[in-house]
Amino acid sequence: MATEDLIEDLAGLDCSLTLTGTGTSMGVPMIACDCAVCTSNDSRDNRLRSGVYVRNGDSGFLIDTGPELRQQMVRTRVKTISGVVYTHAHADHIMGLDDLRIFCFRQKQSIPLFCEERVELALRKTFAYVFEEGETLHSRPQLNFRRISEEPFELCGLPVQPIRLMHGHLPVFGYRIRDVAFCTDVSEIPESSWKHLENLRVLILGAIRDEPHPTHFTVGQALEVVDRCGPLQTYLTHISHSLPHEATNARLPKHVQLAHDGLTISLE
Repeated sequence: MATEDLIEDLAGLDCSLTLTGTGTSMGVPMIACDCAVCTSNDSRDNRLRSGVYVRNGDSGFLIDTGPELRQQMVRTRVKTISGVVYTHAHADHIMGLDDLRIFCFRQKQSIPLFCEERVELALRKTFAYVFEEGETLHSRPQLNFRRISEEPFELCGLPVQPIRLMHGHLPVFGYRIRDVAFCTDVSEIPESSWKHLENLRVLILGAIRDEPHPTHFTVGQALEVVDRCGPLQTYLTHISHSLPHEATNARLPKHVQLAHDGLTISLE
């Protein structure tokens, strides 16, 4: 089966993964930047901060809550959320947490946050007003923590396998759902994690730019990962303004392309 038949704009599928944001921590366009990518008329060069919506029938969950969560949810027309799975606690992955309020109000129930202990501690500190005890006249999201490890768990009827990654010196998680893996914000893959990247149909992999970076894969390093694990198709994400969408894809192999906001991948 041809690659274009495997992965299309599959928004109508009952079980899918949508990239709601594919930009680096500063987003694209960047503030006060007039470079060719930041002023591009190609909508694929407009990249919100990292975000993922996983849908299975009438239920769904998020991977991370970036600063543009409200905009992403409105654009993707998400109505309900059954949980949030966190990769790590950097600002571009957590600062939209308060926008979970509307889901709590509409669903009339607390939303579980699946994360490691270090992420829970960071969220409790950053959003202290959300988790403090006692009554308040001010609205806040109703959330509860579900501690996770490297063991698989189930959410919305889907198997979720955490994948240990290194983001500089920081341990973070990627996630595999069926034969699709999402590994953003990564500069090293521990040897013990490679087994989770075998027999992939789709790999979504962070690659910030061509030039070396202390905490992210470059495009060249990402291609080395692809050569080792051999997914049928790879999409590069967490992309900076140094990579124009069309020109970069033209020089990449067909089975490795830049992702773009709104890209939807089948999980069926």
